[in-house]
Amino acid sequence: MNPLNPDDTTNHDGNATSDHTTPTGGTAAEGSGLSARRGGRLIPFPTRSPESAPAYTGRVAARGADLAGWGARTVTLAHGMLTSPQVAQIKAATAYRLRQAPRDVTRLCWFFLRGHGRWIVKGWTWVSHADLRADVRAARLAGDAESRRAAQELIRADGRARWAKLAIAARHGLTGGLMVAFLAGVLALLDVNVPRAQMWPWLASVYTVLGVLAVVAVWLLKLAPLGWLVASVYEGRDRTPGAGWLVRPSRDDADSWVDERMISQALAHVGIAPLDRFFKAGGELVYTIPARVDGDGTFAQIRLPMGVTAEMVAAKRATLAANLGRASLETWPTKGDEDGILDLWIADKGRLGKGAGPWPLLGEGTADVFEGVPIGRSQRGQIIYAPLFGCNYLAGGKPGQGKTNFSRVLALGAALDPTAELWVFVMGQSPDFAPLEPRLSHYAMGMDDTVAEAAVQALRDLLAEMERRGRVLERQPGSPPKTSRKLADKPGLGLHWLGCWIDECHELFLHPKYGKEAAELAIRLIKRGRKYGISLILATQSPTKDSIPREITRNISCGVAFCVGDHVANDGLLGSGRYRAGVRATDLRFNKDRGTAVTVGLTESTFELIDTFYVPFEDGIDHVSPVIARAMANIEHLRRTGPTPPKDADGPAPVDHLADIAAVLDGQRRMLTRVVLTRLAELNPTEYEGWTFTDLKAALGEYGVEPVKSDGLMVVRADDVTTALTLRDHERDSGCDEEIGS
Repeated sequence: MNPLNPDDTTNHDGNATSDHTTPTGGTAAEGSGLSARRGGRLIPFPTRSPESAPAYTGRVAARGADLAGWGARTVTLAHGMLTSPQVAQIKAATAYRLRQAPRDVTRLCWFFLRGHGRWIVKGWTWVSHADLRADVRAARLAGDAESRRAAQELIRADGRARWAKLAIAARHGLTGGLMVAFLAGVLALLDVNVPRAQMWPWLASVYTVLGVLAVVAVWLLKLAPLGWLVASVYEGRDRTPGAGWLVRPSRDDADSWVDERMISQALAHVGIAPLDRFFKAGGELVYTIPARVDGDGTFAQIRLPMGVTAEMVAAKRATLAANLGRASLETWPTKGDEDGILDLWIADKGRLGKGAGPWPLLGEGTADVFEGVPIGRSQRGQIIYAPLFGCNYLAGGKPGQGKTNFSRVLALGAALDPTAELWVFVMGQSPDFAPLEPRLSHYAMGMDDTVAEAAVQALRDLLAEMERRGRVLERQPGSPPKTSRKLADKPGLGLHWLGCWIDECHELFLHPKYGKEAAELAIRLIKRGRKYGISLILATQSPTKDSIPREITRNISCGVAFCVGDHVANDGLLGSGRYRAGVRATDLRFNKDRGTAVTVGLTESTFELIDTFYVPFEDGIDHVSPVIARAMANIEHLRRTGPTPPKDADGPAPVDHLADIAAVLDGQRRMLTRVVLTRLAELNPTEYEGWTFTDLKAALGEYGVEPVKSDGLMVVRADDVTTALTLRDHERDSGCDEEIGS
């Protein structure tokens, strides 16, 4: 026993000793005391040492454990399969078909009868030359004697050709039948008179093949009625464009149901000539993605026939929507991956315009500008996260339709990332961004020239900041091409995300004194600032070619269009050609669709129809200020951004480079120099960010330590650092003793 630790029961050999365990879970000593208190006698429980246990016991236990594990995995797999969406869909479809069985049987019987009727009509048409006789009647009614004579000659020629073909077929059939009968007779005589064992092998094989064919023929005769039934039902099927095999399922929201049959019928009546000819010729559309539920609507992808493009269908959007029983806003035909591929999304009735609900970050939570901030809900009901890093925004629309709220919610989300820096310039006398002022590094609002001058100066500063960040990135290990979350978390580098909001930017770009320079600076920032973590967020009510430079529209990554008046404003916000491709904010209704925007670039989809989140700041309701208060509290807590705390009068404590190197070695005998540099940067980013091998070598050289080669790579040996650290501390101690003695 260790006298310094009475609880230590380690013997002198270094092995831990323990009391025997009783059946009740206590030690033998505990059991003795308990037995004595109760007046009883301790009966030791027989134990068996692990060495004396039979070998087969371990094998049986292991095999049992394996079987139990396999059983658990099998049960888990079976449960996963039974609860999978595919199995659930199969169950639902099976249950539905069983419920609709009487109706399906009746419909199949009708298909069976109609199939025979169609066969009779086809047979009569062939026998009587009905199609050619129809041409004769049409020519006679039109008074075209030449066409009538040609049609009559064609009937006589076709009749002669048919009789000739029948004669040839009869002759060939008779000849073939006689040959088959002769061969069958010969084979029958051989089979009767010659045993199979005495036949040539190839002849015996012939009889074997004939036996198999006879069995197959018998089964084919038995299955012939079933084939006849299936063929007649298939012939009598519903041939309406896009019609399903049986009937569409019943749904609670029957008005919202859309299937391939309905889509094909709608497309057959949109008034596109090549499409009309395709359907009249009996063509059927190819659905590369069948109609399926997609959020609050139905999505389908269709390969259009030759001569028809997706843009042609998008131009008939109003007609298509009417054919589908929808409003234009609820029907979105757009071009897919190819010009001949139509992506069609149809909203459920009444689902659009219901609002996005409360902003997810209104009461709690933080944001990450490198991951995006929640900005609204898509047409599919999913929350859309607006990307900020590497993106520039151009938002616009008619007054009062939600563009300022969109910009403010975007700024609120960025403000909840403590590493983000925000600049805001409002080119008008509007307090929409005033509650954000405590979180903003730069803020100016007004209609005079001073605000325009401040905005232009900010653009100049951003351009200089972009150059500085480029130099900082060059000095980082590996020379990363762009900033990242990891680099943004290091305040000493200044590579955090920086966003600049310019509301009513058309006022700045049209300014008589500063407009031209502002446009040039903005274009340079949009083109080059992305990888340095600098973004521009522009908002305007006038997205025209005069108010917004064309280069900005061409290079903007995210376009947001609320209700706009014409295709010029639509393409000015969303990009050239968007209106023609069917991506149209002109269909949004003024005031009725307030807060709803057509966006491009926010997701991988061609476009998104988004209901934006609304954070009120009007009529005495202020939900913005509490969010900003949380954002400021996050900064105070994390101390990542914000003003630099004042330094002490004595200055910062000196950094002990040798001690830091010893700390990052962490007991390893040797470590690669590049690993040492990386760990030093993680230990103290302010001091060691940007250190190179030369800096490390100089710091070690002050104490007589040199990096050495090991297997062709430069390393730092822990023994050398420890020795140098010991000698340095010894010298310091000796110096202190001498000072005290003197």
